[in-house]
Amino acid sequence: MTPPIAVLRPEPGNAATAAAIEALGRCAIRLPLFDIAPLAWDGPDPNGHDALVLTSANAVRHAGPALSRYAALPAHAVGAATAAAARAAGLKVVATGSGDGRALLDAAQAAGVRAALLLTARDRAVASHPAVTAIEAVYASEGITPIDPAPLAGSVALVHSPRAAKRLTAIVVDRSHIAVAAISDAAATALGVGWRAVTVAERPDDAAVIAAAIALADTLARD
Repeated sequence: MTPPIAVLRPEPGNAATAAAIEALGRCAIRLPLFDIAPLAWDGPDPNGHDALVLTSANAVRHAGPALSRYAALPAHAVGAATAAAARAAGLKVVATGSGDGRALLDAAQAAGVRAALLLTARDRAVASHPAVTAIEAVYASEGITPIDPAPLAGSVALVHSPRAAKRLTAIVVDRSHIAVAAISDAAATALGVGWRAVTVAERPDDAAVIAAAIALADTLARD
């Protein structure tokens, strides 16, 4: 029997990823580990910045009305989903990355950005960068408690970040019956050891981690 694929990311991404898995004829388990909530923030003067950097679609969804103050700034989006959300919000997207926040900032710096405003999460992987002169946390990802990990037994779980990997390790006692598909090497490292199997996506995006999970599920089904 082919293992189901467990989606752990928060909504609305959870539903989108689960739907993509089901569209491929696979069984998806929806088990968000986090809730997303907006944070109050006081945005700096747009005139002090030469670009807007967005490392998550959640930054667009939860920035609120203040986001419109930065509509004139060229926006750099971490991936296609973030770019689509930014355009829908009226922002001018000039660059779309491959899913890695630091790589996006490096590319922005190489393109001449010197005073970017970074809109991001309270808990974030990138704490500073030479191309960034201001960072605003516009949303927070809060762990849902309690979480019953029982539905994960026998599945391939998706982890979309190192923080999600650490949260998974905190709630699972017996890892030997759960395989994991990680979105990046950093997320895989955060998992530690003891899992049934671990694989890493070829690219740090949702489609790639789904593909990695399906390949792993097929391998496990043959064993």
